[in-house]
Amino acid sequence: MREIVHLQAGQCGNQIGAKFWEVISDEHGIDPTGTYHGDSDLQLDRINVYYNEASGGKYVPRAVLVDLEPGTMDSVRSGPFGQVFRPDNFVFGQSGAGNNWAKGHYTEGAELVDSVLDVVRKEAESCDCLQGFQLTHSLGGGTGSGMGTLLISKIREEYPDRIMNTFSVVPSPKVSDTVVEPYNATLSVHQLVENTDETYCIDNEALYDISTFIGNSTAIQELFKRISEQFTAMFRRKAFLHWYTGEGMDEMEFTEAESNMNDLVSEYQQYQDATAEEEGEFEEEGEEELA
Repeated sequence: MREIVHLQAGQCGNQIGAKFWEVISDEHGIDPTGTYHGDSDLQLDRINVYYNEASGGKYVPRAVLVDLEPGTMDSVRSGPFGQVFRPDNFVFGQSGAGNNWAKGHYTEGAELVDSVLDVVRKEAESCDCLQGFQLTHSLGGGTGSGMGTLLISKIREEYPDRIMNTFSVVPSPKVSDTVVEPYNATLSVHQLVENTDETYCIDNEALYDISTFIGNSTAIQELFKRISEQFTAMFRRKAFLHWYTGEGMDEMEFTEAESNMNDLVSEYQQYQDATAEEEGEFEEEGEEELA
């Protein structure tokens, strides 16, 4: 069977991940205890992609839940499908990341990452033919962004030939939780560009209206441009930078992340220009035919 290992990191990642398992369990006819109650054989077809079959005919999600504080984990555990997960697959710290990317990536997160990798390894080893990994997280906080990208790079080292896919909630200017979101998001994009095969950018603002993800068209550059401008405005004044350098980060990493983000924007720009030129040519041809 072609299995996928699902990871969810941080508060946002765990909340979205918990909802994902609710929906997919419903589709497969799995109740909150992991028992199949479906009415069609199709529901059991390819169920092994996301579930392990346990004793007593129970189905257990192949999910690893990660956070640097226990709060979100507790609410997932007491939620509608909390009992369906393997208790060993909850990996959490006590300190929290305090919306600081450096804490998630270099200090607090780095201390917890080996315990997470042990669980990931265990899940991967029980697979018949592992296809890849998927991660749900946000880019604006500390754990999902900092530790999420650390996990991705560690898994990449260990499983270089497997697909790495992320569902990343991008911060929005209107619904902003913290002032350092542009830093966290830019540092994360810098990592995602290097280490993932596919990243689905989910706009946090749109989530408030209706759950949508931004199509990978050239218009996505507006999102990166917006974050880049916010990042530059803050970085120019070295605002809040001590929070990150205090955790051992170097300013150089910020500069690299900024130029990486700008490269991304200009890469999309050239595709947009090319599309615009093609459209212009078609319009000219149409006018000639009419004449």
